[in-house]
Amino acid sequence: MNISVLGAGGWGTTLSVLLNRNGHNVTLWEFNQEYANTLNEYRENFYFLPKIIIPKSIKITNDLEYAVNKKDIIVITTPTQYIRKSFQDLSNYNFGNSVIVSASKGIENNSLMLVSEILRDIFKKVKSKKISCLSGPSHAEEVSRKIPTAVVCASFDSSVTRYIQNTFSNKYFRVYRSSDLTGTELGGALKNVIAIATGISEGAGFGDNSKAALMTRGITEIVRLGLKYNARIETFFGLSGIGDLIVTCSSVYSRNRYVGNQIGEGKKLKNILKEMKMVAEGVATTQSAYELSKLYKIEMPITEKVYSILFKGEKPHKATRDLMLRKLKVEYNF
Repeated sequence: MNISVLGAGGWGTTLSVLLNRNGHNVTLWEFNQEYANTLNEYRENFYFLPKIIIPKSIKITNDLEYAVNKKDIIVITTPTQYIRKSFQDLSNYNFGNSVIVSASKGIENNSLMLVSEILRDIFKKVKSKKISCLSGPSHAEEVSRKIPTAVVCASFDSSVTRYIQNTFSNKYFRVYRSSDLTGTELGGALKNVIAIATGISEGAGFGDNSKAALMTRGITEIVRLGLKYNARIETFFGLSGIGDLIVTCSSVYSRNRYVGNQIGEGKKLKNILKEMKMVAEGVATTQSAYELSKLYKIEMPITEKVYSILFKGEKPHKATRDLMLRKLKVEYNF
């Protein structure tokens, strides 16, 4: 098949190589012309995925219309907050029968849209059933080295999820199907907020007990918001929920955990983000999640404290004390 991957970060590069290994004709789009030329010349993504060779059979381009022309599948890996700006020029483009796969994880600031909603809003001529997502515990650094990985694809159309499943799956990358697109996207986005929380906890000098508490109570908050969206509760106990939560809160590759860890050690958010090459989606998602909790009047105390620490300068030890001294209650209160 003819497949285009939009976004040449670590994940976009990894999926391009994976799809190429699966025998497909792959085009990789990079928004920066100079870096696209560098990728073409050296066939290595020095900034985001060093030491992984990009096969010469993968076409690398800065021409967006060329990248999406006559493609069976278009995979989007651009960070959530940049999607609208990056692809607004394609608002009236005729994608034909192309299936759109979002591999980005976030909630847009201000609009509070999930990625599939952003894409439906931008791409006026794409049918909703053609928009899907790919999510789950899948660090690019490991998938690119063929470390066994399991993810989930979700769409409102079962034929689309089967199509994606068969296209992406191989001996080291196993894809499951789901019809809960909204829940799958929410799980992938909101776990980044909890990963920042666990990072803050580590940086502040707390232990494994604290991390376990944040992860467990964090999934409760994710479920609460998910139920407001009519998502299915079992989705959040699968790969895009607990699965992604575990890896993002624990892995050395987690950008969101790293941001939290640095905050916990006393560094300023603006300085941390300035020094990072890659985007930590959870920072912007924290703001959106906080606003959603207020909009829907949902109790999300961990999210609220992460928001307060990141954007209002609250000290991690005070935030933790406030969480611990909240009114006592039963464990399950969705």
